[in-house]
Amino acid sequence: MPSPLVRPLVRPLVRPLDLTDDRTAGAVHRIGRAAYAVEADLIGFDGIPALGESLAQLRARPLRWLGAVSAEGAVAGFLAWEEAAPGEPVRLDRLCVDPGWFRRGIASLLLRHALTELFAGRVVEVTTGAANAPAVALYARHGFVRGADFSPAPGLTMASFTRHG
Repeated sequence: MPSPLVRPLVRPLVRPLDLTDDRTAGAVHRIGRAAYAVEADLIGFDGIPALGESLAQLRARPLRWLGAVSAEGAVAGFLAWEEAAPGEPVRLDRLCVDPGWFRRGIASLLLRHALTELFAGRVVEVTTGAANAPAVALYARHGFVRGADFSPAPGLTMASFTRHG
């Protein structure tokens, strides 16, 4: 008999997330902090702004949210972006997966859906820690081209990526 702690390999559904819902907002906040803690370890920098972001600050951001949600309603991961003016690039703000769902294709599922259903034909930009090898590989697999690296803070190097729709 399988362990009750093992999640089934059923693919979550992709749907918009409503952060006015307390349960959803709490899940997004928890997942974001857990995912960014993993990234902080990978890149050797614990000053990632989202790590110190309160739930109220998260909710106040002018972002649109897309989630990968299990049949039971659990959020497995999410993608967030700020709506861009027509002709302007879409800038992904965050793509986070609950560490309990790592290596199950959740980030690819969300990214693929966004690129084909929401941002088709548009330029999409994203940044990640240059030493975050899993994220760098993810964006390359999905057709993003790496641009210039930059250092917004001492000890932190970020990689920029662009994908032309």
